[in-house]
Amino acid sequence: MQLSPAGLVDTVGGRTCGRNAVKSREELRQKFDQVAVLYDRARPHYPEELFDDLFALAALGPAPAVLEIGCGTGQASVSLARRGSRLVCIELGPHLAEIARSHLAEFRDVRVITADFETWELPERPFDMVFAAKSWHWLDPGSRYGRVARLLRAGGMFALVTGGHAFPEGFDPFFTEIQGCYDAIGESMAAWPPPRPEEAPTERDAIENSGWFVDVHVKRYVWAADYTASGYIDLLQTHSRHIAMDPAKRHILFAEIRRRIEARPGRLIRKHDQAILHTARRTARE
Repeated sequence: MQLSPAGLVDTVGGRTCGRNAVKSREELRQKFDQVAVLYDRARPHYPEELFDDLFALAALGPAPAVLEIGCGTGQASVSLARRGSRLVCIELGPHLAEIARSHLAEFRDVRVITADFETWELPERPFDMVFAAKSWHWLDPGSRYGRVARLLRAGGMFALVTGGHAFPEGFDPFFTEIQGCYDAIGESMAAWPPPRPEEAPTERDAIENSGWFVDVHVKRYVWAADYTASGYIDLLQTHSRHIAMDPAKRHILFAEIRRRIEARPGRLIRKHDQAILHTARRTARE
């Protein structure tokens, strides 16, 4: 999901949920911890190419000090740690954090701290890089850029990954066909189809307009994976839109998804994902 001033926008389908959802932001963002094991199993990992590009561009030298905001169960953390980072991960959910610790146990210079990033006491020593991905849209848009800037040394790297379900040319028609079920339960998408990956919005303007960063670069990555009915439903159960859905509606939706996928030749769907990597340098400290 992405948080916009008008409401919550779920990248799995692009539905705007309304202003009331903004009021429940704090409550909703904590629900991921209730599905921590499923989250760890079902959520896709980012391509290693993204991290190769990030570290090549960052050119931070050996053993950089890196902070990750909202590490979840460590999907990106392991890739950061493998590249020699002295890594500190902040995670709000205690169950998510515990799973992340288990995945990162082999790395000596990694700490996972269970805390709310927005109230976490900032350390005095700055970081070489601050990395954020799925957590970013849950943070206060009015303060998040400044808080990141205060954590970075001058010239340090801010790396932000946005994206989600992608719909390139020729995407699986299942996702168009299933819109009728969303319509039938009163959960219609705001617009269909969503923009193509090359047209998906970026955070470039917001980063530049914050006044804290320069040298902004953006690169897009698109990849595909096949899902069984069970695998896709597991994935949907980790997205806030479906977590917040009325249970009766969710039951109808998931039953129809299962019926349609299992009626297909091969009993599979192909889902594309997109990651949009943004990098920027911290301006000189004032």
